[in-house]
Amino acid sequence: MVTADTAPVSVESRRAWFDEHVPQRYPLWVVEEPGRVEPGRLLAWLAYSPFHPRPAYAHTAEISIYVHEAARGRGIGAYLLAQAIACAPQYGFRTLVGLIFGHNAPSLALFERFGFARWADMPRVAELDGTERDLIIVGKRID
Repeated sequence: MVTADTAPVSVESRRAWFDEHVPQRYPLWVVEEPGRVEPGRLLAWLAYSPFHPRPAYAHTAEISIYVHEAARGRGIGAYLLAQAIACAPQYGFRTLVGLIFGHNAPSLALFERFGFARWADMPRVAELDGTERDLIIVGKRID
């Protein structure tokens, strides 16, 4: 429901993605809660990523949030999103965007609650388990 991966991913297959998330520009934040889900298990993460590789988009970042299903409904996503908005200026971001599947109502509601607006509806641009899915692009100016 929440990622565009259609098969399990390994750390090695995501190495380039990890390498692109340097703390000075595109940090990757993680939430762990040892002993509650599984010791050392990641409960959630948030990342700023380049929106587009061309220089004119340098002040726009895509925000990605993932919360493990066992940790959902505890406010972790809201906490991470609030921190991402608050910290955006220190990384030089003036615009934040999120790419969310249209069927992911909890994520759409979370971003809306933090002032993100629907900027684009892209019908049936993804296919998950044989079902075509819509992509919603939400955005927020950080002024």
